[in-house]
Order: sequence, then C-alpha cells, then structure tokens
Amino acid sequence: MTRLRLGMPSPIGAISPASWNALVGDDYPFLRHEFLSALEDTGAVAADTGWVPRHLTLWHGDELVGALPHYLKYHSFGEYVFDWAWADAWERAGGRYYPKALSAIPFTPAPGPRLLLAEDVDPQQARRLLAESWEAGEVSSWHLLFAEQAEVDAWRQACPELIPRHGVQFQWRDRGFGDFDGFLATLTSKRRKAIRRERRRIAEQGLTLHRLQGDEIGDEDLAHFFRCYQLTYLERGQRGYLDESFFERLHRDLPESLLLIQARLAGRPVAAALCLQGARTLYGRYWGSEVMADGLHFEACYYQGIEHCLATGLTLFDPGTQGEHKLTRGFAPRRLTSLHHIVDPRLRDGVARFCDEESSHVAAYHDAAARALPFKI
Repeated sequence: MTRLRLGMPSPIGAISPASWNALVGDDYPFLRHEFLSALEDTGAVAADTGWVPRHLTLWHGDELVGALPHYLKYHSFGEYVFDWAWADAWERAGGRYYPKALSAIPFTPAPGPRLLLAEDVDPQQARRLLAESWEAGEVSSWHLLFAEQAEVDAWRQACPELIPRHGVQFQWRDRGFGDFDGFLATLTSKRRKAIRRERRRIAEQGLTLHRLQGDEIGDEDLAHFFRCYQLTYLERGQRGYLDESFFERLHRDLPESLLLIQARLAGRPVAAALCLQGARTLYGRYWGSEVMADGLHFEACYYQGIEHCLATGLTLFDPGTQGEHKLTRGFAPRRLTSLHHIVDPRLRDGVARFCDEESSHVAAYHDAAARALPFKI
C-alpha cells in the first residue's frame, strides 16, 4: 500500500469505534475503543489530569489503516517506567522536559501491542511517517512503553536512534498443567506445601472465593469492588486514578472482558480483584480489601487467576507490575524493553549512558530471579 497519510492527532472520541476496533486483535482489551473512551470520557485522561489524548492515525484515502495510542504528558505519573530523574536533570540544566509524548495505555503496565496496522500496510513506512510527529520539535521526547518485543525490534529497525531501556515483570504461563494440582506437582515440595497451607488458611478464616464474569457481575458487586479499590489507595494517603464511572463504563461496554474475583465472609463480600481478559491472556489489574486476612491477597490476585486460566484455556496470566513475591508462586521473570526518542542531543547522550549502565543490573536481576523459580529441575 502506498500514499499513506498521517491524520490530525485527536482524542479517541473523534475516531470511529468500528474502524479503530477493526485494527485491534482479540487478546488485548486495553486498546479497544471502549477502554480508551472510558478513560477519556470519565476524565481520568484529560488536560486537567496532565494527559492530553492525541492519538495518531494513518489513512489510505478515507480508510483508517493504522493507529497508535498517543498522549501529550505534563508529568510522569501513571506510566510505571520512571523518568523523573531525567526530567529533573534536564530542567535543572535549563531545559524543558514537559510536555513529552507517550505511546502507552494510561495507568496500565500490561505488555501488549501498540501500533495497530491493517494487513497490507508497510510497517516500516508507517513507523517512519509516525516518527515525523515527534520530530517537529513540539515535545522534548517520545516514549514507547510496554510494547511487545517484536514491535520493539521493528521500531528499532525503522528508527535506529531510539534508546532502549530494559525492565522486568513476572508472568505465569501454562505449561500443560491441566489443573491446579497439576501446576503444584511441578513445584518443589517446599513451595507446594506452602501454597497449600496458604489456601487452607483462607478457608480456616471463614473466607470463600467466587469468580464472576461479564453479566454475572451485578451493580452491587461492582460498587463493592470500587469501595475496596479506593481503600487500597487511601491506605497510602492517595486517591485512585480511576473513578467509579470508569468501571461502570467498562461493565456496560466491555462486560465480556471482565472477571471479578470476590472474597466473602459469612456470605458478605469483603474483598475483590477485578481482572480483564482476552482470548489467551488474563490481566490482573485492580484490588482492594475491607478486612485483614492472612494470604487473602495471594489467593484473590494469584491463585484464583491461575485456576481461572486452567479452567478456561487461557495460557498466560499477567498479574501486574513489580513484586518478587510472585516468583515463589510460579510467576517467571520476563524482560521488557521500552523505547525513548530524545530530541536534544545533550539530553539524549545522558539518557543513553544511563540506560546502558542500567541494563547490566537489570540483566543480573532477571537471571537471579529466574534461578529463584520454585519449579523442579
């Protein structure tokens, strides 16, 4: 396909839902028009919160053939790849770091696709055309976060000046376990006994766990979940990025993507974890509890998710960012790469040196984490 045209940057509401979603696969709900619209329409993503949606689109005539989530950022909150030190150093040197450009899913450190393309679009041509949008000088930098490795490699080939930065997350993958007992059978005796003890402790405290999907999630269930979600932030003296109307929108517009794991005590809900799911992957995202109970977080956020994957044929469970405690529960380290385009060569050189020095420490951490996995050799 030739004669691609770069569209005017726009909020998601200015783009046809059907045209956008036609480019989205079936395993990553965070790129669907409904999810991005819920963020923007409820005010979580807006100029007032430091996120200005300016999604980039590619057109062939009147047909949408490419799309990239894209935001102008006036801070670095809600990204989970931290560049505060870069911003501080540059501004102390007299530069202006913000606004910067960002291609990521707000508040969602879940690896997945970023650039959406129709099948007959030349990927390299598309990337070079998109790169013009941050070469114009309006922003200090462009950052691509939590993209899949194949996409990272393609961007680096198209734009060799991009600076890679490495990180680590933890994910569970089905190795043909069959069921939860089959999963436990692959672990060392020590870890197998520890997990069984943790799960028994849940029952001993009178707690029961329930998995609700889609339309099984009632309005009261969702309202209770939101109270728990707020508590997680209030414990740290903060407020959540997302309000109740955001979750109500997801429940209305993407019910098939929602899994609510609810803990009950004497029949009354007391804790909840809300996950999203695609065709092959479960994404653990939001959690909160009204009670203090031994092992409840591990049960609701990890073991129930593993059981759900094994029961429904999902092969990958991404439980969220950070946390070495995931290792002992069978979540393996995965290396991730973000990409960074820095306009000013003085800042670019400093960032490149920082990322190069950091990479050896990240590699050592990944290897040490992999050696700590509790699977039998």
